[in-house]
Amino acid sequence: MSSFNQLTSILNQNKLEGPNYVEWRRNLDIVLIAEGYKFIITEECPEKPENATDDQVKAYDKWVKADKMARCYILASTANVLQHQHLSMGSAYDMLESLKEMFGEQNRVAKQTTMKSLLNTKMAEGSSVRDHVLKMMSLLNEREVLGAVIDKKYQVEMVLQTLPYSFQQFRLNYNMNKMDLSLAKLLNELQATESIVKQQAPIVALNVEKASVSKSKGSKKKNKAQKVLAPGGATGVKNPKGECYHSKQPGIRKSSSMHIWQS
Repeated sequence: MSSFNQLTSILNQNKLEGPNYVEWRRNLDIVLIAEGYKFIITEECPEKPENATDDQVKAYDKWVKADKMARCYILASTANVLQHQHLSMGSAYDMLESLKEMFGEQNRVAKQTTMKSLLNTKMAEGSSVRDHVLKMMSLLNEREVLGAVIDKKYQVEMVLQTLPYSFQQFRLNYNMNKMDLSLAKLLNELQATESIVKQQAPIVALNVEKASVSKSKGSKKKNKAQKVLAPGGATGVKNPKGECYHSKQPGIRKSSSMHIWQS
């Protein structure tokens, strides 16, 4: 009884009035999962023939008890007018389908909003991969709560597509080795990869710095060599224009000097 009271307090904080259908359904799923009753939403009540075996009887009794408890949670967490409308329904599944028809438009809009968030969410380089994956898991779970189930393998691939370039090698390994990971296992693998990437980052930065310094020194040597080898003498300084080749006096060219001596 104490467990029932603790869990209903979660639902009582957000009783279904109508506009809060999405939040209410999310809280209801939390409670049903915690109590182990959610299977009655996806599984039909097993048959109980007259000559039923012990296993068949146990399966039937388990489903009936879980369905009864789920109906109690639903009724206890809805407004009075909704309680009266659904009190006579035979199963929790029927109740939820009726409520979905009444407030389904909110559900549809919420699905679209969640999918948009999934498609637009990208992990920034250098940020926490743990926080990012947990955010993606939350969005995927919200889609599932709203009735839009995404294949588990595709969920993993969606998360991988949101990772930055530093996880490119992990993506290649995942595809080449055809890895089969759950979201929880993926989170562990990505955190291990993140640690390796962070350890390698200082080494890469140091190599880049060394390469930059070497390039700078090489550029200086090249400029010095060009200056030494410049035309006009060993020092690279040109003779003044118009200086006589023999007399070394400015303004007298070689041809003029030869003409004077010949005369």
